[in-house]
Amino acid sequence: MSSPTFTLNDGAQIPWIGFGTGTALYTKDSTEAVKTAIQTGLTHLDGAQLYQNEESLGKGIKESGIARQELFVTTKVFKTPEGKSVKDTLVESLKKLGLEYVDLFLIHSPLELVKDGKMKAWWKEMEGIKKEGLAKSIGVSNFMVEHLQLLLQDAAVIPAVNQIELHPYVWNTAVNIYEFCKSKGIVIESYGALSTLFRVPEGPVDHIVAKLAERLSKESGTTISSGQILMKWLFQKGVVVVTTSSKTSRMKEMLAVPSLPDLTPEEIVAIETEGSKLHKRFFGLNIYNE
Repeated sequence: MSSPTFTLNDGAQIPWIGFGTGTALYTKDSTEAVKTAIQTGLTHLDGAQLYQNEESLGKGIKESGIARQELFVTTKVFKTPEGKSVKDTLVESLKKLGLEYVDLFLIHSPLELVKDGKMKAWWKEMEGIKKEGLAKSIGVSNFMVEHLQLLLQDAAVIPAVNQIELHPYVWNTAVNIYEFCKSKGIVIESYGALSTLFRVPEGPVDHIVAKLAERLSKESGTTISSGQILMKWLFQKGVVVVTTSSKTSRMKEMLAVPSLPDLTPEEIVAIETEGSKLHKRFFGLNIYNE
């Protein structure tokens, strides 16, 4: 089962669902998890230098036996060691991954760049990396509107992607980023999408999501989970979802989301309305001053 794709502003196609090697796999050997994900049909793999497991991500890719052109691989730069450039860090990542290029290269966080006044210089380096073909597409992560505005002042290339924490409990503050990115043709990628379910048990979103899961289960004749409802909400908003699971059954659930019956516009609003009753962020509190 292959994943539908969204078109990035540079014409590249990004699979809407990505398998993340952060969070649960942070600093851990991800070989088996990556191999299982690829063999189950998750061809979009999301890594980062900060996760400290690029070697095992590369090993999982190699052991999967899937052709490189069938995969969409992301990594991210967090900081540059003394005397090293952004390109140097990517060259090191490519060695670890065993790849000649990544499909997407992201700046992991804006904080240090803003503090050190390096935002525009780093983005110029990113543009050079894209021109050289070491990364097919370039983008950012955890950028708020003001960070994007600063970057765009002198940018020759508009970021293809902004990867942010996105779920109903941050929608009230993330909606401005979502709308700004949409206006610039920047695709939003979500991480932490299912946090509402397991980090806030019995939160305000639970009842509406359970009700919608029941409706879609009846309509489709198959059991739909609450997690699938949240992913369907994001899918219908044109958001790429990056998530992790060690279970093949969960991976298959994720891949099935696009083929589920659509949520109505009213149901999408209901999820966002219930989400706005509780503001809860789980990652990057320092970025958002929360």
